[in-house]
Order: sequence, then structure tokens, then C-alpha cells
Amino acid sequence: MEKKKFQVTISFEIDDEVNALIPDHRKYINTLINKEIIDHYAVSMESKRIWITINAIDKATVDEYLSQSPLFKFWIYEVDELFVL
Repeated sequence: MEKKKFQVTISFEIDDEVNALIPDHRKYINTLINKEIIDHYAVSMESKRIWITINAIDKATVDEYLSQSPLFKFWIYEVDELFVL
């Protein structure tokens, strides 16, 4: 099955618990970037949002990738399939 591109928009809050998990989260994100699963990863501390472009078969697969992040339980997110990027 051919992979599609998805845009993930995440809202988050920062506290000491989240800060402690950031190094492990960065390792996980770098792994996905190296495997070419993630194309783009951007964070705004001003708006407390993250934007990720992910290559996956479907939204369920995107959810699987996201749920493996140590920060997952702190996120509110949306996943949109992209038509053009």
C-alpha cells in the first residue's frame, strides 16, 4: 500500500514533568526523521504548538507513531491527510 502524507497539529503545555521527557522525545523524533517517516518537525513555544508532516499508510498508523512519544499523554492533536505539499 502506498504511503500518504499527513499533517499533525499538536497543542501542548510545558511543566517540569514535560521538560524531563523532552530528551527522550527528541531521540524518538530523530529516529523517525532518520527512517524518513517524518519529513518536517516544527515547534512554536510562543503558541505552544507542534507541526509534523508524517509519511504513513493511514491515520491509524500516524496515531501509532504519535502514541510512542513519551510526551503523547500531554498532547491534544489533529491529523489531516494532505492532498498537496
